[in-house]
Amino acid sequence: MPKQAGPISGEQARQLALTRLRQAILRGEMVPAQRLVENELAERFGVTRAGVRAALIELEAEGLVERIRNRGSRVRVVTVDEAVAITECRMVLEGLCAAKAAVVADDEQLDRLAEVGEAMTKAVADGDPMLYSDLNHRLHAMVREFSGQQTAVSLLERMNAQLVRHRFQLALRPGRAQQSLSEHLAVIDAIRARDPQAAESAVRSHLASVVEALRG
Repeated sequence: MPKQAGPISGEQARQLALTRLRQAILRGEMVPAQRLVENELAERFGVTRAGVRAALIELEAEGLVERIRNRGSRVRVVTVDEAVAITECRMVLEGLCAAKAAVVADDEQLDRLAEVGEAMTKAVADGDPMLYSDLNHRLHAMVREFSGQQTAVSLLERMNAQLVRHRFQLALRPGRAQQSLSEHLAVIDAIRARDPQAAESAVRSHLASVVEALRG
């Protein structure tokens, strides 16, 4: 009989475990404070324990995982105070990206922003908060992408990853989608009008509202 292949090892194992773990945390499949047992994860992903361990170390650096002395690793719990602090930093960087996008985005990209705005409006009208949350996330990602400001983009992606649980909680709060819709549409309108100051102001206003909602 042919010898059965063993678990994936080396750099390939680290990359695979890193991708799968990050996706599971960002999708809410792994919840804050959930233990991350290396043996179980290695078997689940078909990789070596060393690959899982290397991935956990990298995710710790990203702020998604924390290592507890003598207890192993777990999905990091981000407090409300931390979420507020991260969102306050986002105000500066996302404001910068919106201002840049208002200047450099092409017509096709502006049309895509308008399409997302229309889809968000429909999601609110249909009472679909999770779809609205997904579109919200997509809109912010598009604005970052269209800005071309790669340094801000990489910093924001790391920050936003830590907020995933709070984002889900806000999405399900009654009335939150309706409140934030007009804020997002103001961001879209300012970028499409190619008004960088208005775009930055609209983003800051929206994220100030997020801070208020987090504290509430």
